[in-house]
Amino acid sequence: MKAPILIVVVALAVILASSSLYVVNEAEQAIVTQFGKPVGDVSTPGLHFKIPFIQNVNRFEKRILKWDGDPNQIPTKDKRFIWVDTTARWRIVDPLLFFKTVATERGAQSRLDDIIDSVVRDAVSERLLVELVRGKDYKPQKQEAEKFVVEGVEIRPEQLVGREEILAGLLAKAQASTPEYGIELIDVQIKRINYVEQVRKRVYERMINERKKVAAKYRSEGEGEQAEILGRMNRELKGITSGALRKALEIRGKADAEAAAIYAGAYNRDPEFYSFLRTLESYKKTIRENGRLVISTDSDFYRYLKELAPKDTRR
Repeated sequence: MKAPILIVVVALAVILASSSLYVVNEAEQAIVTQFGKPVGDVSTPGLHFKIPFIQNVNRFEKRILKWDGDPNQIPTKDKRFIWVDTTARWRIVDPLLFFKTVATERGAQSRLDDIIDSVVRDAVSERLLVELVRGKDYKPQKQEAEKFVVEGVEIRPEQLVGREEILAGLLAKAQASTPEYGIELIDVQIKRINYVEQVRKRVYERMINERKKVAAKYRSEGEGEQAEILGRMNRELKGITSGALRKALEIRGKADAEAAAIYAGAYNRDPEFYSFLRTLESYKKTIRENGRLVISTDSDFYRYLKELAPKDTRR
């Protein structure tokens, strides 16, 4: 009879111990509540004690948490409608105040939605689009100075601020509203900026047209250089051709002069023999197979043939 009683006592002791002891790890902090009201907070890791069945332990993250907002459509100061996607990092620094004000991490996320979205909307609507997408040290590639006109008022480049300054001011403004919830806001960043769909299409069309203009400019310059190169090549070719023709005429003229000199020398050396050779050449060129030549018998063309004919010995 004693054994069953002992087992019951031990079981009750185990249940009582498990209900009264709890462990908090290094990444957690806890709030102990009694009938729904906080009675203490635990930030040191280890084994801790609570009143069983009366007190409850509410655990919260001690690590840095992430907040991601929904993309919002916000107009900039220069009336550019853009989508702004924001992210932030935060942590719970006062778990008791956190529990009293927002109770859970979901409640904290909802409260951060209101705070950060409002601050981001105000910051974006007060700045130009160029200030949101580039740093303070940005230098334009073009030599001429940039001009920005908003509602008839010109804004000089030195009056612009950079993205880093906007984010720093945005963070400072948002941080002022979070300590009352036991939250420390560590960082706020604009994750993405994009045009709304209608504006984005126009921007893409303008970018395409600008690229086409640049391509047409390069193509025109290339065609101009091509025409210049072809013209120079044609001039050089004509110069080479005319030079070669001139040289050929000079060589031909020189050769003709030498041939004439040789002919003249041969003629002066023996005019009769030269005349005989020239006559034979003329026979060769004139009298061909199946050719006919009609001349008188007393023509000088057959002078040498007549001289070679045997003389008539009959008297």
